Order: sequence, then structure tokens, then C-alpha cells
Amino acid sequence: MTPVELSRTVLHAVRRAVDGGELDVTVPERAVVTEPGPGGCGDFSTTIALQLARPAGQPPRRVAEILRPHLADADGVRDVVVTGPGFLNISLDDQADVLTALVREIRSRGAEYGHGDALAGEVVALRVPYEVRAEVVADAVVRIVATQGGRATVEHGEPVNLRPVPAPEDPAPLGPDAAQWALLHPAPHDRPRITADHLVQREGNPLFRVRYAHARIRSLSRNAARLGFTAEPGPLHEPTSQVSTSQVSTGHESTGQESAGHQPTGHQPTAHGDARFGHGAGRPYGDPLGPAADTAPAPAADTAPAADVDTGTDAQEAEAQEAEAQSGGAPRRTPVTTPPPPLQTPLADHPRVLAAAATQRAPDRLARHLVTVADAVLPFLPCVLPRGEEKPSAAHRARLALAEAAGTVLAGGLSLLGIDAPEHL
Repeated sequence: MTPVELSRTVLHAVRRAVDGGELDVTVPERAVVTEPGPGGCGDFSTTIALQLARPAGQPPRRVAEILRPHLADADGVRDVVVTGPGFLNISLDDQADVLTALVREIRSRGAEYGHGDALAGEVVALRVPYEVRAEVVADAVVRIVATQGGRATVEHGEPVNLRPVPAPEDPAPLGPDAAQWALLHPAPHDRPRITADHLVQREGNPLFRVRYAHARIRSLSRNAARLGFTAEPGPLHEPTSQVSTSQVSTGHESTGQESAGHQPTGHQPTAHGDARFGHGAGRPYGDPLGPAADTAPAPAADTAPAADVDTGTDAQEAEAQEAEAQSGGAPRRTPVTTPPPPLQTPLADHPRVLAAAATQRAPDRLARHLVTVADAVLPFLPCVLPRGEEKPSAAHRARLALAEAAGTVLAGGLSLLGIDAPEHL
């Protein structure tokens, strides 16, 4: 069961409670499901009970208790626990397949992932002033509304119903992509900054992080092809996976160069950083550059094949020999990596964000969501390709599939904002 399917299951539980006379509310159009927060449990959590408490005229905890048995009876749900003021914590029958199903859905729908029918058949009339930011926002809204089955028209005249705070100066000198971002990323009531900061290739620039993440994912796909494997959704780790001491079939070794040296400049550990990727015998997955790199120039998104596929170094060969000697000649064990929670949630949340951006005429919501996806996927990229003497395995194919799913979301979102999603950066 994917998060989208679980959201529908939650709404179905509400309908059953309403039809049974247990709740007197209007069934909402959507139910948000996220990963449980502090004090929660299970695979997913929803605040639907808190959302319905006021219209139902009952305490949130009571609403949650009413909905719990209806959710617990649903197919694919193993258990439901009520915590806090009324959070519903849901455990699924097959937790391991949740992320796999989500990746498969994104791969099957491609650029149309997140498209829905929230505005099916509706015509949204936009009336904007003669001002560059209003024109750019309206243009993006037209594309975003179309993803939800609606059609938006743009005209000039009073009364104006779309009037974001104007740009303080002409954004054209920034170039098309940076100018679009500078006008679309801030909320409509915020004054956009038309500065060269949007052109700086460093971590502090959100546009750079989004485009860089997409370019790195495309680079991973190209280098995986050089290693002779492609993406295939599945479990992200193999607990007993071992690495052969021989080279891969292409005659090259992957040395894990997709690690710190290819992350955005000055990338710091996140709140989930080290705990998310575990540590191997000598170094962690996703080892960040550290503060000393804050002022270093940004790395290229794609370089020669040696960027991700390398013949190895003397130091790495010595490390391999030492590990083999310590293990009595047995192959080294691969550090186990688990699904990164910060990445699954924004990918699953993309349809809801896209629908909200369309119904609220707010492309800034989509822009900020893309930053969230980029910040979640960047720490995951170092463990996608084989490291050291590893041969490509099912886990590597699954990790590549997850990374490519994030790339699909990033590319689709940038396209809706009128911004190029680069293959190289």
C-alpha cells in the first residue's frame, strides 16, 4: 500500500463512520499521512481526527477512537494506535513494500506522477496586473492547474485576483531559470530578492540544490550504465550482502567517489544524517564535506567517467587487502543502509502538494517542496553506486530506482515552474 492509497483508505474510514451515524461531518477531499513524529509508532500517522474534531463537535481523541476500528479493518492495515491528542498511528501488513510500491508508481507514471483530478472540468480565470512577477506566477499557475484536470485563463483588468508583491527590479539579468525561481519561490506576499545569490553554485542557494540534485541523479544513472546495471525497485539493503574481491564486469571498480567530493559545497549533516546511513568498517555512507569546504567552488555535476567509476587508488587497495587479511580472506561485508525516512515522505507527498499549488494558485508551494525533495535525496546519493570492490547487486538497483524516482519528481516540478532540469551542472 502506497501513501496515496493509504490516504484514500483513511478517507474511506471517515465515510464509513459518517454513513454509520458515528460522525456528523463532511468527508474532506484529502487526508494527509506522514511518518510518525516523536511519541508516535507504526509506519504512518494521520491527523485526520484533529482536523474533524471541531466540525464533529467532539474531542479529537474521541474522533480518533471512532475512526480506529474502521481503519484497523481495512485491507493492508495490521494495527492502528491512537496517541497524543488524537493522532492515528497506522502499521501496515507489508512495511517493506511501501517504499517499493511508491517507487514503482513514480516510475510508471513518469512526468505525470502527482497529476490528479482536483480541478477536473473547472475553468480558473486569472486576472493580473501588467507586472512581470504577476505574469510569471500566472503562467506557472496555468501549467499547474492543468495537472489537476482544470484549465486556467489569463487576462488583464480589474478586479485583479492574482497580485503578488511586485519585483523591486527587472529580473532579466539573472537569466531565464534564475529569474523564474526568484519570482516564484517566495510566497506571494513576500517581496522577491533580485540578486546574484540566485546564480551562486553553493549550498545556500536553494535553486542550485534542486538543479544539482537532479544533475547528480542523472550522472548516477549514466555511471550505473557504465557498470552494467539499471534501476529496479526493491529492498534497499541486503543484510547478508557481501562484496566480491574481483572487479565488476566492465573492468572498472566503483570507488564510492559519489561521496563527499560530489555533494554540494559545504553540505552539512542533517538531523537524520549519520543515523540514517550507518557506518561501515572505515567510513560512513554520505560522509559530509564539513565546514572547511564552505568556501570551496562547487563541483561539476557530471565529469569524465572516472568521476563515479574509477580504477581505484593505492590507499583503497591497501584498505581492501587489510580488511581481507583481518577476515581470514573472506570478502568484506557491505554496510547496511535503510530507507531514508526524509525522502519517502516528500515523494509520497508530491501529489498533495501539486493539488494544493493548483487549487490555491500557489506555485511557491511547489518550489519549496522541490527544495525539500532535493535536501532529502542528496545525503542518500553516496550509497547508490557500488563502493570499493562491490559488484552491482539488487540493493544497488533498488537504490538507483529510488534516486531516479526523486529525479523524476524534481524534473517534473522544475518543468511546471518553467525552469530547466539539467543533465549536467
